[in-house]
Amino acid sequence: MDDGKLFNLIMLCIPLSLVSFGGGQTIIASLQHQTVYAHHMLTGAQFTDLYAISRAAPGPGTMIVSLIGWEVSGLLGAVLATLAIFVPSSILICAVGSYWQRHRGRPWAIAAETGLAPVAVGLIFAGVFAVGRSAQFTPIEIATALVAGAILLRTNLGPYPLLAAAGAIHFALSVAGQI
Repeated sequence: MDDGKLFNLIMLCIPLSLVSFGGGQTIIASLQHQTVYAHHMLTGAQFTDLYAISRAAPGPGTMIVSLIGWEVSGLLGAVLATLAIFVPSSILICAVGSYWQRHRGRPWAIAAETGLAPVAVGLIFAGVFAVGRSAQFTPIEIATALVAGAILLRTNLGPYPLLAAAGAIHFALSVAGQI
C-alpha cells in the first residue's frame, strides 16, 4: 500500500467532486492527467483499462475513482477514494439544493444553467481526448470509434449491439491474424 499515493488521490478527488458539473464524465480529463502524469499513480494503459471497466459496469461515471483507489491501495483505497469523490458534492447539493430549487426560474439561475451546459460538454470532450491519448489507438481502433460514433448518431441502434458487433469483428480479425 502506498499511503502517499492514496493521500494524493483523496486530495485530488475532493475538489474534483465539487466541480463535476454535468456528471462524472466532466472530470475524466483532469483525473487522467493528475493520476497518470502529475502523480504517476497509474500508467496511461492502466487508466484506459480502468476507464473501460468503469464504463462497462453499471453505476455513475465517477466509479472509476473507486477502481483507481483499488489499484493504488486495495480495498481501503477503493473505499476512501469513493467517499472522497461522492461525499463533498453530496454535502454541497444538500446544502444548496433547496435554495436552488426556490430560485430556479430567476434570470440569474437560468443564465447559470445555460452557461454551464457548454462547459460540461467541453469537459466531456476533453475526457474523451484524454482517454484516447492514453489508449494510444491504432488506426483501426480510430476507424472503429469513428464508424461507431457515426452509426450511433445516424441510427436508433443502441450501443450494446454495436459493441457486440465491433467486438466480434475485431475478434475475428485477430484470430485471422489481420490485427
